[in-house]
Amino acid sequence: MCGEDSVTGQDYSHRKQWIVDKIKELSGIYAIDVCAYAIMSNHYHVVLHVDEKQAEQWSDKEVIKRWYKLFNGNMLINRFKKGETTTKAELDAANDIIEEWRKRLSNISWFMRCLNESIAREANKEDNCTGRFWEGRFKSQALLDETALLTCMIYVDLNPIRAGLSDTLEDSEFTSIQERIAAYSEIETAKKQTKVSATTARKTKSNMDKKRLLDFKGGESLVTNHQTGIPFSLLDYFELIDWTGRSIREDKRGAIPSHISPILQRLGVNEKGWVKQVNNFGRSYYRFVGPAEKLQQISASLGQWWMQGVGNAQKLYSHSG
Repeated sequence: MCGEDSVTGQDYSHRKQWIVDKIKELSGIYAIDVCAYAIMSNHYHVVLHVDEKQAEQWSDKEVIKRWYKLFNGNMLINRFKKGETTTKAELDAANDIIEEWRKRLSNISWFMRCLNESIAREANKEDNCTGRFWEGRFKSQALLDETALLTCMIYVDLNPIRAGLSDTLEDSEFTSIQERIAAYSEIETAKKQTKVSATTARKTKSNMDKKRLLDFKGGESLVTNHQTGIPFSLLDYFELIDWTGRSIREDKRGAIPSHISPILQRLGVNEKGWVKQVNNFGRSYYRFVGPAEKLQQISASLGQWWMQGVGNAQKLYSHSG
């Protein structure tokens, strides 16, 4: 799909950048931020944050403008934009359409639909063929707390290392961790250059904003214009993912350094189970990821007597069961 075809020998790796670019483009249209991503040769992972409050604050004109970037116009809405809808029935119908679009612009299913359909069209055009490109519908897991978010992000960012495709985070191509490290290094380099102009600094910041990765709000920040953010320090994340990446390799296991342990303690996480949890994240849970008590509550609300992941959560979370 996005790698080398073993039959023809043709390399489709350039499609990975298609996916990254489309994810960023859609994030700028939807009320959805990107926390992490990893594009592999035959699949991809993306961790998304839905900002419903942002969508609620959009004016009707803003909703229309964003929707028209994705889909063709609507005759009634075109008349609404021009102020030509005069009857109450027309205005009510226009408002109903706009509110439906507002909901869709903060809906992960619609986000994924636009992403996958776009990539499928481009790939089929390149291959001069028609038909299904993706195997099936995407798999989605709801992250119920900050520990689940952190575990999932690290699992996603470490995909190339776990697959043996790269040895370092910096070399993990088409991942959010590589992008974050490059962006951080760029800013730190600019700070150290005493002759860097204010204009250059502003341009560097502007380029960062366009990347649309959700910011870490618990310390050093790459972007400051987000009211919401990932509740950890960026440098803490760098250190924890670096240690975890080294530890999942059989030849580089070791004890958790003292400066990393407090991060896991704050999360109420069992240190011994951390690496195992990250390494097996994709297989440990199904629809929901979080503490055992929350999984049990959701299971009860859905009328289920059992939910995959409860046992794993009890082993990971020190405060669970």
